Amino acid sequence: MLTTSTPPPEITDVLDRGERVIWSGQPRQGLMLRGIDGFAIPFALLWTSIPLIGALTAMAGPKGNAFALLPTVPFVLIGLYLLIGRFFVDAAQRRRTDYALTGERIVIVSGLVSRSVRSLALRSLEQVDMSERASGQGTITFGRSAFGSFALPGWPGMKGYQPPMFEMIPDVAAVAKLVRDAQRAANAPSERR
Repeated sequence: MLTTSTPPPEITDVLDRGERVIWSGQPRQGLMLRGIDGFAIPFALLWTSIPLIGALTAMAGPKGNAFALLPTVPFVLIGLYLLIGRFFVDAAQRRRTDYALTGERIVIVSGLVSRSVRSLALRSLEQVDMSERASGQGTITFGRSAFGSFALPGWPGMKGYQPPMFEMIPDVAAVAKLVRDAQRAANAPSERR
C-alpha cells in the first residue's frame, strides 16, 4: 500500500509557493547489483589483471625492474574503482537523492558534492515508462537514455546521460498511477469561474 509522508527539507526547499506535494520518496538504499554488472565486473577484472600481470612478469624477469609497475597504477586504480568503488559511490548518490511529484512537476534533488535540482513539467512529459519487480519495487523513467541501459551507475558523469527517473522506489505501480493522474490533471483545460 502506498504511504506518503511529509516531504524532506531537500524537497520543500525547492517548491514554489502554494505547490502541493502529491508523493515524495527516495530510491532503494544500500549497495546494489544491477543487470549491467554482469558485463562491468568481468570487464573490470580484465582491465585490472592484464596490465598487472604484464608488469609483474616484467618485474620478475632477469632484469627485474620495480618501475615496471608504475605505468599500470592508473589502470589498476580505475579497475579497482570499477570493481568496488563505484558501488559505494552509487549508494552514496542514492542516499542523497530525493524525489517528489507535485501537481505541476516532477522534482529530483540529488548530488554528492553540490545539490542538483531537476524539474520536469507534467504538461510537457512525453514518455513515462515503468519497470516493476515482483516485490513491487521498480523504476519510473521520464524519457530515453543517450546510452540505452548501458549507463554505469556510480561512474562519474554518467548521470548526465541517463533520463530523469524515480529509481528503485517501493510501490512503483501506485506511484506511476499518481504520475498519470497528475499529468491528466495538469493537461486538463482549466475551468473558468
